[in-house]
Amino acid sequence: MTDPADLYAQLVQAFNQRQWQRARELAARLLPLAPDHGGVYYIAGIASLELGFMPYALGLLHKATDLEPGRADFAAQFAKALAMVRRSKEALAVADRAMALKPGDPFSFDTLGTVYTQSHAHERAAEAFGAASELEPRQAAYRFNLATSLVANGDMDAAERALETCIALDPTFWKAHLTLAQLRKQAPASNHTARLELLAASHPRDGDAQTYLHMALAKEYEDLGDYARAFDSLTRGKAPGKAMERYTRAADKAIFDALIESFPFPMTHTNGDPTHEPIFVIGMPRSGTTLVERIISSHPDVYSAGELQNFGVLVKRLSGSATPELFDLDTVRRAQQLDWATLGSEYLASTRPATGHRPRFIDKLPHNFLYAGHIAHALPHAKIICLRRDPVDTCLSNFRQLFAALSSYYGYSFDLLDTGFHYLQFERIMAHWKRVMPGRVLEVSYEALVDHQEERSRELLAFCGLPWDERCLRFEANEAPVNTASAVQVRNSIYRTSMKRWKRYEAQLGPLLDLLTQAGVTIER
Repeated sequence: MTDPADLYAQLVQAFNQRQWQRARELAARLLPLAPDHGGVYYIAGIASLELGFMPYALGLLHKATDLEPGRADFAAQFAKALAMVRRSKEALAVADRAMALKPGDPFSFDTLGTVYTQSHAHERAAEAFGAASELEPRQAAYRFNLATSLVANGDMDAAERALETCIALDPTFWKAHLTLAQLRKQAPASNHTARLELLAASHPRDGDAQTYLHMALAKEYEDLGDYARAFDSLTRGKAPGKAMERYTRAADKAIFDALIESFPFPMTHTNGDPTHEPIFVIGMPRSGTTLVERIISSHPDVYSAGELQNFGVLVKRLSGSATPELFDLDTVRRAQQLDWATLGSEYLASTRPATGHRPRFIDKLPHNFLYAGHIAHALPHAKIICLRRDPVDTCLSNFRQLFAALSSYYGYSFDLLDTGFHYLQFERIMAHWKRVMPGRVLEVSYEALVDHQEERSRELLAFCGLPWDERCLRFEANEAPVNTASAVQVRNSIYRTSMKRWKRYEAQLGPLLDLLTQAGVTIER
C-alpha cells in the first residue's frame, strides 16, 4: 500500500522544483488518501494554475482555503486565480481576507499587490507591494512593483526612490530604467543617458536590455532636444520586438474586413442590457483617451474603472471561440450571433464591485473601437466617445510607446510603417461605425480639446447626459489612480507640447508620410 507520508514528501519536492505536471499527478493520487489536507489541495491548485487548467485550479484553491481559512498564502493564490479569470469582485474579497490575515512572507504580499493592480485598487496594491519590500528589502522586483503602484497613485517622488533602489539592487532590471526615464522631463544637468548608454553597450546581445534601454534613451534624448539621436534610439529599441512579433498587415486587414462584414447594415434597437452606467472612451492608443477619461471622471457622478479587458474577454467566452488569441477572425465570426442582453448584463456584472457606487463609470480601453458594434448592441444606452488626434502624431506616439508585451492588440507598434497601416484600418472601421450607427459615437478632436478646453468639456458632459461641473476643468486635481501610459502627463494641466510633435522628426518620417498621403489622409503641416 502506498504510504501517504512518502507521497506527500514527493509532492512537496515536485512543488519546490516547479515540476508542475508531476505535482499534479502526485496530488491526484494523494487526495483520495488525504481528503481533508489543505496543503495537498493547495499544491494541486498551484500546479493546475501553472499548467493553465483554470477551472481545476479555482476549485482546488477554493477547497484549500476552506480547509485552512487561516492561511494567508492559500488565500493569496486563490485571489490570483480569481483575478486571472476576471472574477474581480470575488478576487478583491479574497485578497482583502488574505491581507487581514497578515501574510508572513513577501511572495504572498507581492501576489496580492498584483491582484489589487489588476482590480484597479492601486492604493491597496501599494500597501501590499510596500509590505513585500519591507519583508525582503533586497528583492529588486518588489521595489519595481511598488514603484508602478506609486506611479498609478501619483506619488512620483516615492516612485523615483523605489526605482533607483531597484536599479541599485539589480542594474539589469531593464524595465526600471524605462519607467524611471518616463517619470519626469529630463534636464541637461540631471538625466540618466550616460548610465543607459554604458549599460546598452555592455549588453549588445540581450534583446530585453536593448529594448528597454534604447526606449529609455529615446525618451531622455527627446527631453534634451536631441531628436536625431532620440529617433535612432527609438528604432533600435523597437528592433528586437519587431524581429519576434508575428504581426502581418494581411492578417490585420482580414480582421477589419471581417468586422465590417459582421455589421453590414444600419443598426436598429436591440434587446441589450438597459443600463445607462457605462461610458466607453475609445480610439487609437496615445490619442488623448486618458485626458478625456480624467476630465469626465472629475465629475462627482462618474467613476473611472480604468482600461478594462472585460468586454473583449466576454465576447471571446460567449462566442464559444477556443482559439488562443483574445481577438481574431474566429472570434469575430462566431460573435455575430451573440445573445446581446446576456453580453451586456454579464459585462456590467463583471465590473462590480468597483462600479455601481456612482451613477456612471468609464471603461477606457482604447482598442474597444474594435468592439463598438458589439457594445452598441449589448449596451444600447451606453455612451461611446472616440478620440481623434493628428494622424502623424498618433502614429509616432504609438511607435514611441512600449505597450504590454503580452497583449495581442499592439503587434503593429514595433514598426513605424506597420503602425501607419494599422492607423489606416482604424480610420476604416471608424468610418464604418459612423455609417451603420450614425450619431452613436461622439468623435472628439484632441487638438480641439486642448485649444478649447471648456467648450469641448461641456460637449463631452452633455453627450454623457451629465450636468456641468467646474471640477471637470481641473482634472489635474483628480486624485483617482491612473495606470496607463499617460499616468505622469495627466497629473498636469492641459499643455500643447504634444501637438505636432512629429515635426521634430519630419526628416525621419518620410516613408510614413507617403503611406498616409497615398491612402488619402490629410496631413496638416
